Amino acid sequence: MKSIMIIDDDINIGNMLEELLTKEGYHTIRAYSGTEALLCLSLSNPDLILLDLMLPGLNGEEILPKLKGIPVIVVSAKADIDDKVHLLLDGAADYITKPFNTKELLARIAVQLRNASSLASSPILRFGNLTLNTDTHSLLVERQTVKLTRTEFAILKLLMQNPTQVIAKSVMLNRISEDTPDCTENSLKVHISHLRKKLQDADGKDYIASVWGIGFKLNE
Repeated sequence: MKSIMIIDDDINIGNMLEELLTKEGYHTIRAYSGTEALLCLSLSNPDLILLDLMLPGLNGEEILPKLKGIPVIVVSAKADIDDKVHLLLDGAADYITKPFNTKELLARIAVQLRNASSLASSPILRFGNLTLNTDTHSLLVERQTVKLTRTEFAILKLLMQNPTQVIAKSVMLNRISEDTPDCTENSLKVHISHLRKKLQDADGKDYIASVWGIGFKLNE
């Protein structure tokens, strides 16, 4: 089931979007401010974000550059073409003006999810000096082959698929279970420690950062 985060402080619009998306078979996550959205993103990893601009605290324009690796559709009452161009150049995948036609919004969502799936289908993932082939389960670090266990591969694959996101421990355990059933909450830190050491031994860089109390992410 695809997951969509709704970032909008208007309760009525948020409720309407949640009902619409639920009927279409999507799982929804709600956030009512930019600050709350960033907190939610540290604990979950949605497939797409619907972002309002006029938010309390951090507004939509301020948090958009932080929403890397996830397609963002801006849903805003701002209709000025310069606003649209600016936001599209700043990272938004699409822009729809309020009030909007629900069929059009659903179509735009479907297009972005399809595009994201096409990109995710590529077997080659790259980050820094790391090149991971998800078809052959092989890893090159500066042209040096590094052997990974099944669990280490699953962890690195998830991190490289979401290079700017903090992956919560619970989310990581759930996602990597597709590739390895052996990892538990107690053993996760051990597997990551071994993976981190292998990467450091290959080119001296610490690629994996622990975010205290939350989970793990790739070091930029």
